[in-house]
Amino acid sequence: MRKPLKFFLASLALLASACAWSQGKDIKIAHIYSKTGPLEAYGKQTQVGLMMGLEYATGGSMQVAGRKIVVLEKDDQGKPDVGKSLLAAAYGDDKVDLAVGPTASPVALAMLPVAEEYKKILLVEPAVADSITGEKWNKYIFRTGRNSSQDAISNAVALDKEGISIVTMAQDSAFGRDGVKAFKEALKKARLVHEEYLPPATTDFTAGAQRMIDKLKDQPGRKVIFIIWAGGNPFKIADMDLKRFGIEIATGGNILPAMVAYKQFPGMEGAAYYYFGIPKNPVNEALVSMHYSQYKSPPDFFTAGGFSAAMALVTALKKTQGDTSSAKLIQAMEGMSFDTPKGKMTFRKEDHQAMQSMYHFRIKIDPAFNWGVPELIREIKPEEMNVPIRNQR
Repeated sequence: MRKPLKFFLASLALLASACAWSQGKDIKIAHIYSKTGPLEAYGKQTQVGLMMGLEYATGGSMQVAGRKIVVLEKDDQGKPDVGKSLLAAAYGDDKVDLAVGPTASPVALAMLPVAEEYKKILLVEPAVADSITGEKWNKYIFRTGRNSSQDAISNAVALDKEGISIVTMAQDSAFGRDGVKAFKEALKKARLVHEEYLPPATTDFTAGAQRMIDKLKDQPGRKVIFIIWAGGNPFKIADMDLKRFGIEIATGGNILPAMVAYKQFPGMEGAAYYYFGIPKNPVNEALVSMHYSQYKSPPDFFTAGGFSAAMALVTALKKTQGDTSSAKLIQAMEGMSFDTPKGKMTFRKEDHQAMQSMYHFRIKIDPAFNWGVPELIREIKPEEMNVPIRNQR
């Protein structure tokens, strides 16, 4: 009887030391984002928000269940092939437990199969294409960033009134086309009379603007160009003297430097997931305070997104008591609610898309700010938006 007892005690000791080792082992997170490239401004904000969020969510310790959180930064340059190989290297060589990112939708779509191949979590923030949690989705994918449908449906809710004729102007990309598709599906009363798609790097909008004017100028009632665009300055179309034809511009939220252009459009309406002055909750107050003290400026659109990703990760890791196995994390995260600067968010079980409020705004001019200030009209709750599940799970 003594041999089995010795064997049992030895096994117990091994198990205890393995547990202690896994408890003490760092939690490694890869953040793959556009540190350079066309969406560099978005990517850098996400990184700032992610680090601030991890600090806030862990009470400054950067630890969960005795395990230190380490973030490895990687620059995908906005290129799908680079993002794909960086994620494979992060999972395979760096042995990260999970990954966050990327910034651009085409990069995200290239990365999804890698997460499935390595059976590791990829928390998508802020790439927006519907297909990420739609037909290209797999069970290792969660997203804290809003999707095209949430953006488009909330803007449709803001604009969808009888007697309005709408033209959409979007980038000819997954981001642009998914956005228009969702916007079109959500319209019930207004009429969509034309869809204009332009190359993502367009700087001269003259020809596109002329086509849109021709489609709208003779329409009765209110006439609106709804813009779905990332990067660049699509508001140059205002140089075509749209007011002469009674044409208005509408768009969703954006980063503060892009919202300088909104000053030209007082009264413009749209919907956004975040503006630092809108959500009233303790997490947003903390983010605004931390950002002002560190950078002497308010947090921006994608800073809030990175912070929200951190809140989701730490909430999940606390639920698993620091266990980073994918099975445990998936179990913890499906249906999980967590607090963010944007408000309370919940991962939908069916497609792992985070359901979140959007904010219907109207632009006002405030001399204290360089940008057009979004004034809250009302909060659009997740249950009002009926965001479709597109992954045929």
